[in-house]
Amino acid sequence: MEQVLSRQEASEAVEDAGWRFLLGTLRTSVPVGSLAQAIAVAADAVAVSGDDADQHLRVDARPNRVVFTLQSLEHAAVTTSDVELALRISAAVNGTEPGFGTAAPRSVQVLEIAIDALDIAAIRPFWKAVLGYAAEAGADGPEDPLVDPVGQDPAIWFQQMDEARPQRNRIHFDICVPHDEAAHRIDAALAAGGRLVSATRAPAFWVLADLEGNEVCVTTWQGRD
Repeated sequence: MEQVLSRQEASEAVEDAGWRFLLGTLRTSVPVGSLAQAIAVAADAVAVSGDDADQHLRVDARPNRVVFTLQSLEHAAVTTSDVELALRISAAVNGTEPGFGTAAPRSVQVLEIAIDALDIAAIRPFWKAVLGYAAEAGADGPEDPLVDPVGQDPAIWFQQMDEARPQRNRIHFDICVPHDEAAHRIDAALAAGGRLVSATRAPAFWVLADLEGNEVCVTTWQGRD
């Protein structure tokens, strides 16, 4: 029977197969030499996924690589079925890898947009309407995150503020990276002129800022359970 996995369970179950756990999904990439090859690789993955493909597998095919994402649409989470599909795909498709430390331009990652608000319930309907977004399965409360229903654009989540904060940005990015790439990404950002604002919640997230104070959080699945 399909079971929802914890972050630790999901990460450990697929790490050696070249997948990484990111924000409730499993992700990997496969280098290819052409769009035709990308489509062929994607077709192989769909074939080995069988009847489960439509409810679990998402594919982004490009001329230089294919990115696979696995998540149970019913649960909006990683399940035992997703792990089984990841292992099947890795066995059928040569070269599944998170990307870091290879010829890939970067590793797999997920971008989120965070909006700080005093009254989340009051502003959430606006963002849902203007972006054409929707709620995730089982999470349509007045303060729950919003996602692109076709899975192309970044998710939006809302962070509660206790008082007005006009002196700082109230929208920031969260970039979720594989847990074993976070240090490399942070070092690169600091070398590029950034500064570390806070590491008090590491390894769940580190807050960084550019030279003008615009903030971004580098996040991982760790330190959240």
